[in-house]
Amino acid sequence: MQEAGISIGSPSRVQKLIASQSDPLLAKEILDFASRQPNFRPTNASYRIVIRKLAASEHFSLIDNMLLRLKSEGYSAPRSLFSTLIKAYAGAGFPDKVLDTFYVMLKFDYKPLPKHLNGILEALISRREYIRPAFDLFKDAHKHGVLPNTKSYNLLMDAFCSNGNLSVAYSLFNYMFKRDVVPNVESYRILMQGLCRRSQVGTAVNLLEDMLNKGYVPDRLSYTTLLNALCRKKKLKEAYKLLCRMKVKGCNPDIIHYNTVILGFCREGRADDACKVIEDMPSNGCLPDLVSYRTLVGGLCDLGLLDKADRYLVEMLSKGLSPHPSVSHGLVKGLCKVGKIDRACELLEQLLRHGETPYVDSWGVTLNLMIDESDQARVDNALNNVLKVEVTRDTRLVDAAPLLEEYLVRKSREKKKRRQQQQHGRF
Repeated sequence: MQEAGISIGSPSRVQKLIASQSDPLLAKEILDFASRQPNFRPTNASYRIVIRKLAASEHFSLIDNMLLRLKSEGYSAPRSLFSTLIKAYAGAGFPDKVLDTFYVMLKFDYKPLPKHLNGILEALISRREYIRPAFDLFKDAHKHGVLPNTKSYNLLMDAFCSNGNLSVAYSLFNYMFKRDVVPNVESYRILMQGLCRRSQVGTAVNLLEDMLNKGYVPDRLSYTTLLNALCRKKKLKEAYKLLCRMKVKGCNPDIIHYNTVILGFCREGRADDACKVIEDMPSNGCLPDLVSYRTLVGGLCDLGLLDKADRYLVEMLSKGLSPHPSVSHGLVKGLCKVGKIDRACELLEQLLRHGETPYVDSWGVTLNLMIDESDQARVDNALNNVLKVEVTRDTRLVDAAPLLEEYLVRKSREKKKRRQQQQHGRF
């Protein structure tokens, strides 16, 4: 080109040419060629474009050389370029290069911002073996005039809590106040989660009180953490009180909070108390869902509170919610055990009308209590036909064995009629 007297063009033209290249190596080659031309100085942006292209394609070894050239030739490197490099190194799984970026910035006479520090910390703590190096950088940052912010503390607190170093996390939390760094709701939640993992639920509740006294409004996840922990510790009275306090303290309980407490009561054989929770829900702007009803009906059946379980199952069906076959089977079986066969039959009818598929055992336990010896072969044949059918969510067992539904209804009516005749005969 020199011999022919052809100019490569202006620096801005070369910059556009570099930017248009999809191949990062070709873009670098153009920059290298242009840089060797006499009286030609590429734009700062040309270097940045090439470095970003190399980072996106993970040609990291070439980036080191480009950064040295930038420095030696007196170019500046914007902080946004280092943010790009931090993300690229982290995404490619090079934690050491992520860490080095902090010190490379210092070599360019740039003081990293808290967002750079946080990006580096976040990348490092994602690997357990780099939590300590992240902590060392956190402590070293002050020496270079980089002041960690609330997010910096939260990142390290969360890392130490997740790895069982609760004491270090607590020390960091207390150190925030000494450094005039204001903790936020997340700071408290991280510590509460750490305490609950270590079964220190009482301390976690005290931390919540401290949080409330200082004017913070805990988020939903903070309450979920505490409610779960209290229920696991069988502190159900405290869990229910906390649930009731939530709205007063500015956080309306949602379905997860209610279901957590309902499950806690039912697990401990206190389904009656769970009924109170579910009855409170509508007035607090939260309606019971599928999980609420399934948990409650199952818990009531376990306690033999079949009438209540029946009422809630019917309510569930009326709202278009589908009980799991195991839940309806528990109720059908319970009703049969206490002699309420008619109601068991009616319940099976209701389930069928709502498109639900009862377990085969639900039919079996009901039929065994109703059949006459003369009908045994007929019913056995119907049940065998049912067992041959692949049952899916949409399968109606009566499609496989039409005699079952007819039989149950007819038999139930015959028994009712016989009882009425017997009672009439006594009079």
